[in-house]
Amino acid sequence: MEDTYTILQIIARSWGAMFMLLVFLGVILFTLRPGSRAVHRDIADIPFRHDDRPARDTDTQARTQPLKEARQ
Repeated sequence: MEDTYTILQIIARSWGAMFMLLVFLGVILFTLRPGSRAVHRDIADIPFRHDDRPARDTDTQARTQPLKEARQ
């Protein structure tokens, strides 16, 4: 009779590898599924959403001021 570690090692090598392969293929298929192109385009355009107008002066000043420490 084999010890528990060897049995778990055999299961992890065979079924664990198969499980990880199926999860990997599932993620790839979920990403490339039909109908997801619009979602991916929308996400890719996030950095360029507000490119048509410059930032306001108040936004720039707020970013340059040092942050206050939460604990005192």
